[in-house]
Amino acid sequence: MGNAAQGTTARYREVQRILWAVLALNVLVALAKFGWGTFSGSMAMANDGIASFFDGFSNLVGLLGVRIASKPPDASHPYGHAKYETYASAAIGVALLIAAAEIATKAISSLVNGESAILVDWVSYAVMVGTLIVNLGVSFWEGRQGARLKSEVLAADAKHTRSDAYVSISVICSLIFVQLGIGAADAVVSLLVALAVLASAISIFRQASRTLGDASRLKSAEVVRLVETVEGVRSVHEVRSRGSEGAVYMDLHILLDPKMPLIDAHERATEVEDVIKQVYPEVADVVVHMEPDVAEERRDALGPGAPRRE
Repeated sequence: MGNAAQGTTARYREVQRILWAVLALNVLVALAKFGWGTFSGSMAMANDGIASFFDGFSNLVGLLGVRIASKPPDASHPYGHAKYETYASAAIGVALLIAAAEIATKAISSLVNGESAILVDWVSYAVMVGTLIVNLGVSFWEGRQGARLKSEVLAADAKHTRSDAYVSISVICSLIFVQLGIGAADAVVSLLVALAVLASAISIFRQASRTLGDASRLKSAEVVRLVETVEGVRSVHEVRSRGSEGAVYMDLHILLDPKMPLIDAHERATEVEDVIKQVYPEVADVVVHMEPDVAEERRDALGPGAPRRE
């Protein structure tokens, strides 16, 4: 196993360890909010607990997706299995849509049929403030780890957890309104919970569509400037990149001295691959197409009158 493959395997293992830790915290938070919300009659708190349960479910789906994504390339998947991480994200989005519909339905029914009595005491505030602190801590930590590991699942899950923290703040506000005698606030805040869950689902779908739709992952101009620092490379064009944030596949064309021996040209191409992977560790594979720096190739690549680099 090469260094790149070993690094990818280690990255996936670390992502899995983080997801297990976040799962444990999400289950504890969900049990606290749903349990006390049901006991006290607070629909907003109970629904917030349901949203947290879906956070735990999303962690499980993410774990499954990362496990499959960590498999090495094979005959059936020569580019690897990285997109299974994206499929897992899309599945989480579907689950969140269902959760949003369920929460909204219950809230609307409550508004139409009237409110039941809600118990609001110091325990209610303690549960919500305590779980809010946990959510904010998890979101901050998971977000930093997602950025460090270039993990699509961790980054999305961190945003989702952060949205849950905002929802928890809304629930705390609803408890205050209920104490002030505005009972309908509980159902209204439940609708806000549903909208927050829906927004998370849309965000996940948007991110998944970038990967599944082969949207560009790296800025071509930056790659061109980087590759042109390699000795012997006269010009760079047709830079393309795709894949997930943690597994980018790319190809590009370089112009070389037409008199350069093939073995030297191959060394230049290898240097180009190395420098790209050093600067962009998320790049899993680079295909370098070598072309002779002759008038026809330069005209096709850059247009007539383009400057020549010696």
